[in-house]
Amino acid sequence: MSDPFVVVGGDAAGLSAASKCRRTDPDRDVVVFEKGQWISYAHCGTPYFVKGEVERLDDLLSLSPEDADERGIDLRRGHEVVAVDTDERTVTVESAGATFEQPYSDLLVATGARAISDPIEGASLDSVFTLHGLDHAAAIRSYLTPPAEFDPADLGGGDALPEAVVERYGAMTPPETVAVVGAGYVGVEMAEAFEAWDLDVHLFQRTGYPVPGFGEAVGEAVAEHLRDAGVTLHLDEEVVELRGEDGHVSEVVCESGSELDVDAALVGIGIEPNTELLANTPVELGASGAIATDAYGQTSVERVYAAGDVAEMPHMVTGEPTWDPLGLPANRAGRAIGATVGGDPSPVGGVAGTAMVKAFDLEAGRAGLIDEERARDAGFDPVSKTITAGSRSGYYPGAAETTVTLTADRETGRLLGGSVVGTDRAAIRIDTVATALGAEMTVGELERQDLGYAPPFSPVWDPVLVAAKVLNGSLS
Repeated sequence: MSDPFVVVGGDAAGLSAASKCRRTDPDRDVVVFEKGQWISYAHCGTPYFVKGEVERLDDLLSLSPEDADERGIDLRRGHEVVAVDTDERTVTVESAGATFEQPYSDLLVATGARAISDPIEGASLDSVFTLHGLDHAAAIRSYLTPPAEFDPADLGGGDALPEAVVERYGAMTPPETVAVVGAGYVGVEMAEAFEAWDLDVHLFQRTGYPVPGFGEAVGEAVAEHLRDAGVTLHLDEEVVELRGEDGHVSEVVCESGSELDVDAALVGIGIEPNTELLANTPVELGASGAIATDAYGQTSVERVYAAGDVAEMPHMVTGEPTWDPLGLPANRAGRAIGATVGGDPSPVGGVAGTAMVKAFDLEAGRAGLIDEERARDAGFDPVSKTITAGSRSGYYPGAAETTVTLTADRETGRLLGGSVVGTDRAAIRIDTVATALGAEMTVGELERQDLGYAPPFSPVWDPVLVAAKVLNGSLS
């Protein structure tokens, strides 16, 4: 083997690329460096592990070290790449106190992102958590489990489990009151997880409704549903400080001056890309702060690629680079880069910001541009309509109200984006919107799509078609 393909980061993008490269070119030497112990795991499943719906950490693993070995991938856990020399085409690696140089022919940077907590004073106190990785999930569930019932072996994870951390939290008295700071995906899903452990859950959001990226109609529906489920909402409240006693969090302080006594806090105010590795290289960053890439995932430096939560991708609607740190784009871009490096040039494709979130039994989805100000900034003249329609034929049991918002460009009629919210298989309907965005359809073309109909699944006019019909009528 020769011409090593070196991958930095062993999660979604990194191992997708490594696996695809080996399949495309079985003779290629593929080396993956992962500074931690976990590889190829489902970030989005961690709230459900904390809740207890997913029993073990192993259940969140897509690929084991043994699987990687069987695929011919030279996987090295506990190896941190600390420098890149793009002139010499080498990376500097540290492991167990030793440092060595690894040459590369092609390099993929798939270092992911990290949770943000620094803007909040006191975020380093004990029992203040973020949730961006399996170590975090393991620590939180250990803390929620009564000491008499705690057994580290129940968590799963094998040699990757951070035993010292989970044993320390597993010995603590579980919390009774928890503050969740930030009502995005993580915040809403963790509010549900904490409520399942019978905690008094307080959710703080600095805007007027939760999941603001999904639009007002979804946000208002989610807020009502969370309140009905027993979650106390603190909207238009920005947390500025977490105070503690004896190093343990005990109080939340808001900019308004309001305070709340708590036993634990979960900070979910966002993430940022891990680009520091390339700070002293000619690799360029995009306007978002993530790594700029071309249609094939290559950076501004030849044979250096980037994918996943650390990289930008083109937006399907605007055509401009965007940072969309979600699972499918990471896997898809990694796979495409692996094929390209293996000799089969493959574009990484675009993103529409398609996402889903669950708040107890309420589902929501979004895709494209649904914020009219953002649409105007992109050069469109946006028009939006919101409708509510049944999820199934009205006479069939289980039908529920489904609210759909669609946005289009006034002049061209082009669909720009949409959101869906409801309790009966609502979120998956966003895939119809995402597909229409990828095809650059007008709302009139969307209205004429031949979607499936049967009383148990949908009314004759699916809610997405109803929204397209209403919006198209307003444009006409």
